[in-house]
Amino acid sequence: MKCTRFCPAKVNLFLEVTGKRPNGYHELSTLFAKIDLGDRLTVDAALAKKTSITLQITGPQRTRIPANSHNLVCKAAQAFLDHYCLQARIHIKLDKHVPTGAGLGGGSSDAAGVLLSLCEIFHKDPMELLELSATLGADVPLFLYPQTFLKGEGIGEKLTPLQAAENLPHLLLIYPCTAVSTQQVFGRMHVPPAEDVLTNTAKLDKLIDAVRNGLPANEWGKLLFNRLEEYVLPYVPCVQEALSALTQANKGIGRMSGSGSTVFTLVGTKQHVQELAEKMQHTKRLVFPVSFYRGPADANYGDKSSSHG
Repeated sequence: MKCTRFCPAKVNLFLEVTGKRPNGYHELSTLFAKIDLGDRLTVDAALAKKTSITLQITGPQRTRIPANSHNLVCKAAQAFLDHYCLQARIHIKLDKHVPTGAGLGGGSSDAAGVLLSLCEIFHKDPMELLELSATLGADVPLFLYPQTFLKGEGIGEKLTPLQAAENLPHLLLIYPCTAVSTQQVFGRMHVPPAEDVLTNTAKLDKLIDAVRNGLPANEWGKLLFNRLEEYVLPYVPCVQEALSALTQANKGIGRMSGSGSTVFTLVGTKQHVQELAEKMQHTKRLVFPVSFYRGPADANYGDKSSSHG
């Protein structure tokens, strides 16, 4: 049986580091939002006497990731089979549009897409795989949920889906064609003082209210936050330059997503985001005018980039 699905990327509208566990993992308080930039995934699977997992990668970002068993989508397929004690022939085709090392969760979304596809093919409940999916990557569980907005806690695996208003801002993303290592970013990380964490998590509560009530983009803008910026921007000049250009062009609104390197801003209308995209054209950047992802009907299969180097 064959299953084709859209795998949306995400941005972190808010990201605070709230602590550090004895095992070295950092605890977070974050607000994830799925966007309609993403990859297209086709999984063809059937039970077999011997397991085989093959992967074919196409798309503009195909050269950035391995097309072998080291790819997270292959690991997800194997983990699914191991979990249910199945043997199967699985062929995966990945049309790759989301940049890697960009703070957009593309690999995690693709891995979740494999799990969701195999659940559909073999009639399993995806929610049974939340714990398993977290072993593949901290962001993978988020993409098993259908909701667009989720509050994340713990290392990002404790998720609370949120209701959102119909009228939401649009986004402009800039990827400065540089990957950032999440491991290196957290290696520089120092847990902030408790009073700073309390102040910022109060800001998160207000941002969640803005999502639920559909407040204007400028109301969201002053509530956006990412603690990891101070551990990326001084070390990766092209991310700093992209964020400065974006905030100057749009009323000071702009943040980095996740551990970088993508930066984003929020605008009120689709026309405005297109105009801003034209203004931000640059030979050393990819520019993506996007919206928040609302479901399969909104899937654009990644054909969003308006500029590339």
